[in-house]
Amino acid sequence: MMRVFLILLWTMNLVQPNVPQAAGVQVFPPVNFTLTVSALAQVLLHWKPNPNQEQTNYTIRYDVKILSPVPEEYDTMKTHSLRTAALHNGFSAHIRMLLLHNELQMRSDWVKEELPPPPGTPETSVTNLSCVTRITISNTVSLHCTWLPGQGAPEDTEYFLFYRYKAYTEECQDYIKDKWNRNTECRFSATRIDPEEVDELIVIHINGSSKYAAIKPFQQLFNQNAIEKVNVPRNVTVFLDQNDLLATWEKPISPFREECFEYEFYLCNLKSGTKQILKISSNDFRLWIDVTNRYSIQIRANHHICCTRGFWSDWSEIIYVGKN
Repeated sequence: MMRVFLILLWTMNLVQPNVPQAAGVQVFPPVNFTLTVSALAQVLLHWKPNPNQEQTNYTIRYDVKILSPVPEEYDTMKTHSLRTAALHNGFSAHIRMLLLHNELQMRSDWVKEELPPPPGTPETSVTNLSCVTRITISNTVSLHCTWLPGQGAPEDTEYFLFYRYKAYTEECQDYIKDKWNRNTECRFSATRIDPEEVDELIVIHINGSSKYAAIKPFQQLFNQNAIEKVNVPRNVTVFLDQNDLLATWEKPISPFREECFEYEFYLCNLKSGTKQILKISSNDFRLWIDVTNRYSIQIRANHHICCTRGFWSDWSEIIYVGKN
């Protein structure tokens, strides 16, 4: 019994030195917490340390918890933070102060702030928004977006589209209209989107106007590589070497390197009707075939390892080999 008592006493003495560091130290929550819309789909979170907070011998950090629209948690030593998010349903966040000293960590209560959703009549915002980019031969990026009017939108509704890429924002000037003369498509033949960037966000914002209802705005974020319609492989060449079919081609128009693409090779035996689609990671291919048959061949491309996959390119023009 004495041995147990001594061990417990020794253990208590080991942890005792940490107790005075926390004793009498109160952790106050941050003050002047604000949320400010600084650009389309961009929120600046800003706060200040509590002036009553004792800071001597402590490291101060802040826990940030984004509650909506997309939950996210992180910590920072700064007193500001910039987040990109679709804001048509509002935005809310919590923050609290952390005091750190050696292995001791103390937390304040949470402080909450929120941005309400922008005003507008329900079901008047656009639906089914989709966008596609293409890299042009001049190494610029085009953008094409389509959408459907909201079910509750009056027939006189006019929709207006804006895109934001990094710090640049531009309004659409080239619309296509539906039978009620409402804008339902937008085309930018050239944009400020950088074709060499990887996985950068494109913000699409669509608002509207009507004599009969307040049109609710809508925002959506797109990964620039995920919505890229990859260009068709170039200079496809196919020939026969005895019983082998040999095919070579060049990568699509793109700033990315050759190894950044994968390909699908479509081979159709026109005599038997047999069809094959083969995945290929290089830009040449050799395959044994029955040269007494005739074949049609097409190739298409997509991103592979350098960035997020996009939309498959269109198929290349049909090339025929073999005997009729």
